[in-house]
Amino acid sequence: MTAQSLVKLTGITKRFRGVVANSNVDFDLYPGEIHSILGENGAGKTTLMKILSGVHQPDAGTIRVHDQPVRIRSPRDSLKLGIGMVYQHFTLVPNLSVIENLTLGFEDGFFLNLKKARIKLRRISEAYGLFIDPDREIRSLSIRDRQRTEILKVLFRDSDVLVLDEPTSMLSAAEAESLFQTLRALRQAGKAVVLITHNLNEALAASDRVTIMRSGEKAAELSNEALAGLDKKAASEKILTYMFGSIPVSGAGVAAEDVSGDQPVVELKRVEARDSRGRLGLKHISFGIGKGEILGIAAIDGEERRLLAETIAGQQRIASGQLIYRQQDITRKTVAERFNLGISYITDDRINEGCVLDMDLAENTILKSYGQPPFSRWGILNRLKINSFAAGLIKNFEIRAAGPDARVRSLSGGNIQKFILARGLSDSPGLIVCNSPTYGLDAKTVAFIRELLINQSRRGTAVLLLTSDIDELFSVSSHIGILFNGEIVGLMRRTQATTEKIAKLMLGICES
Repeated sequence: MTAQSLVKLTGITKRFRGVVANSNVDFDLYPGEIHSILGENGAGKTTLMKILSGVHQPDAGTIRVHDQPVRIRSPRDSLKLGIGMVYQHFTLVPNLSVIENLTLGFEDGFFLNLKKARIKLRRISEAYGLFIDPDREIRSLSIRDRQRTEILKVLFRDSDVLVLDEPTSMLSAAEAESLFQTLRALRQAGKAVVLITHNLNEALAASDRVTIMRSGEKAAELSNEALAGLDKKAASEKILTYMFGSIPVSGAGVAAEDVSGDQPVVELKRVEARDSRGRLGLKHISFGIGKGEILGIAAIDGEERRLLAETIAGQQRIASGQLIYRQQDITRKTVAERFNLGISYITDDRINEGCVLDMDLAENTILKSYGQPPFSRWGILNRLKINSFAAGLIKNFEIRAAGPDARVRSLSGGNIQKFILARGLSDSPGLIVCNSPTYGLDAKTVAFIRELLINQSRRGTAVLLLTSDIDELFSVSSHIGILFNGEIVGLMRRTQATTEKIAKLMLGICES
């Protein structure tokens, strides 16, 4: 690159509750380029760009815009510097029109003149092919047109840098191609575009440069010249290696013993469920898990993983299909009813959903069973029994805590996760559903939790493990499935799987 960079990030580090989201990351952006940031879910892609857009502030590192050092304390600061971000979940006001959303927040009064605002909108629309009725209310627009409005909102503020977070996640193939035509027009006009994605094919098709993130670090950067020198297969394999580490020829590790019988413990029959935006997030999901089997489902998309877990646990309603547990139809049963039948759900959000931080360990232990003996009788809690039970979990699961009366807030993230697992396994469940149970934990705790799951399977428990960690899949699973765009696109025995095959299916690459 010979031109001066528009944006230059150097040594960016960001931590959340002890988890390092970005570690000493360098990133730059030049006029007239599309620069993709590629990585699995949780790799640190969005966090890095939220730092650039002012949502988060870095713990360390510097930001330069037009070669001048800056501090970006808020999204307003970012917009003033010519940087706009289009989020995966839209931020428009539904009951306002397109033109009202575009002019919302201007303080100089200029765009209160809607006539001038319409003239500017027409000019931008013609330049980039983003045509839309300015008087339509947002709530009446399609997903594609809402996204167009988000992009127009950024361009309306004369931004030179546009950051798009997973922009095709809700678009059809035709809508995605239309979006890429717009991005190419922006590049032609000298704008700089950052494309945050986990879709390898999109990154290769649209980008001038690709930065690959892995576990919060910048694993590699591939220039346009480097990409041009590789065919699609070679480029894919190179990027996959950076994203997931070395790609062995076949799976390795110690998997749980497959002792499943003829009748599965749990069975999903063409299950469909809607996501937070009301769209079908799960489509015709069918699989079963036998007694003593660990089924590992790989998926990069964190919302898809959570939707599948919550659909089985009961937090999300099934739109169509059947859920069978121990030969009983539980499709319409509540969370509590499923829990009482022996379904234990280990959430991926251990801080906000898994426990109550300001309650002590003993109180958290009985959140789902406080009305049952021996913890209560005639509505009166037996604190002695509760404390004794909590103390046993602390000892047996090697939880580092002062005792049953210690506040959950005082524990490390790893010990909170151990506690949640200990509570979930304490009632000898027939089915354990766990979503990303080792995310952000140290190697020792990771090994401890994986061994717990394997031991549970050996006792006959059926386990569903949802994760984006391929090493974890091969370490504990007897069978492996892949969830992509709401569908199971592969289901195989662990012995039939390879890291390369799994990684490609996770990124939507299907080979004959």
